[in-house]
Amino acid sequence: MKIGFLTIEYPHPNIGNSGGIGTAIYSLVRGLQAQGHQITVIVYGQPHDSAFKENGIQFYTVENKAVKGLSMYLTQKKIQRLINSLYASQQIEVLEVPDWQGVTAYVNTPCPLMMRLHGSDTYFCHLENRKLKWRNRLYEKRAYHQATGIIPVSDYTGKMSNFVFGSSRNYSVVPNGVDLTNFKPVTQAEPNIILYFGTLIRKKGLLELPHIFNAIHEKNPEAQLVLVGKDAADVITGSTSVWAMMQPLFTAQALQKVNYVGPVPYAEMQQWIGKATVCVFPTFAEALPVSWLEAMAMQKPIVASNIGWAPEIVTHGKDGFLVAPTAHQDFAACVLEILENPKLAASIAQAARLKIESQFSIEKVAQQLVETYQKLLPKGN
Repeated sequence: MKIGFLTIEYPHPNIGNSGGIGTAIYSLVRGLQAQGHQITVIVYGQPHDSAFKENGIQFYTVENKAVKGLSMYLTQKKIQRLINSLYASQQIEVLEVPDWQGVTAYVNTPCPLMMRLHGSDTYFCHLENRKLKWRNRLYEKRAYHQATGIIPVSDYTGKMSNFVFGSSRNYSVVPNGVDLTNFKPVTQAEPNIILYFGTLIRKKGLLELPHIFNAIHEKNPEAQLVLVGKDAADVITGSTSVWAMMQPLFTAQALQKVNYVGPVPYAEMQQWIGKATVCVFPTFAEALPVSWLEAMAMQKPIVASNIGWAPEIVTHGKDGFLVAPTAHQDFAACVLEILENPKLAASIAQAARLKIESQFSIEKVAQQLVETYQKLLPKGN
């Protein structure tokens, strides 16, 4: 198939920083290419327009239009012209589009649009119980109802998206996947290293993590907390730095055992995961987090949030632990159990790797995605 991806992020030096969605698409592109599919990637929100080809992938970057009150609409029309050109010239036959901020709300195209649900702003605002911009809801709901097919990365995200958009659309779940050739088991961990990797942001439980680590440090003073990822502003308080908000929440003694590394290139992430004894993710709002899959693929035990999507990845007590992010003592107890019981840690870690191999390898996910596209494509395509 000739498959296109429309995205606001992708891990490439010419494109800029990328989060979990970009890395999920990156892995998918590699998996689809390996199966012989032709890939085009369109990245909007870029500083300039460009087109280049690398490793057999055709890239287009799109600079957003900057006109007060009309920027989003005019950018969508610009994207529309590019999509229609690529479809007419048979460079793409299907385009995967994001749900975030409804970027395809006013894109009119004969090209089938498969909306991948990684979590819209409407979805995340509902999970976080925070105010939603009316324009984002308008655009996201319109784009949701106009998409040719709906493909959530978890059943929870599919159900919740239908709920927040007042819809009953059918959907087909295709999870995120992980490239097992890049994320291989590393069992020679450094002792007592607790790793969080991802954006430092409230919705991922970063304001809970100091309290959890304080409880861990009280019982295991040798434990170290390593944070890898970019800092972010806080939508509730207006603070420009969640890391700055976190620091006073640690005890003075615990803070001495915290190492904030900052963001690292995607290619270096495996090294940081490899050093970890356990990975922690006390998040409140996700769709199906790639970071969990990557840690588990590298045969690392994880302690993570027990909300919504979580049981679709982790079976509690078998291949990881799931705990409410606000249950600081319980969360800490699970981490301490892994740190203090190497036999248990090894058993959890091995089961985690097997789970990823059986359900989340990029080869299986890529094949499932293509089969889903073919099922959802209008007859005659």
